[in-house]
Amino acid sequence: MAYSRLRRNSDQRKALLRDLVTDIIIHERITTTEAKAKELRKIADKMITLAKDGSLSARRRAAETVRFEDVKEGQNALQKLFSELGPRYQERNGGYTRIIKTVPRKGDAAPMAIIEFV
Repeated sequence: MAYSRLRRNSDQRKALLRDLVTDIIIHERITTTEAKAKELRKIADKMITLAKDGSLSARRRAAETVRFEDVKEGQNALQKLFSELGPRYQERNGGYTRIIKTVPRKGDAAPMAIIEFV
């Protein structure tokens, strides 16, 4: 599988993508660079596919990627993934995220994008 290294070594890249996928599950819309958004789309779509399955095995595989951050009282990101996002996309076959390009970042003119669930 071809992937972007995002100018990081493997453990830093894995941590970054875990944080981003957790954030998009919690907020359902985040702003990041285009390159990070394109990499995040692959992982976020896989997490939704696991959530649609809903089995114990799928929960454990998703728990390897999604961090246990609280969304609201009594619910963490993994629980939100399986209780809200999975059922929402039950009828949809792929393409759960959308990337919208925005203006370049002011400091370094990096191309920015908004990634959100459809």
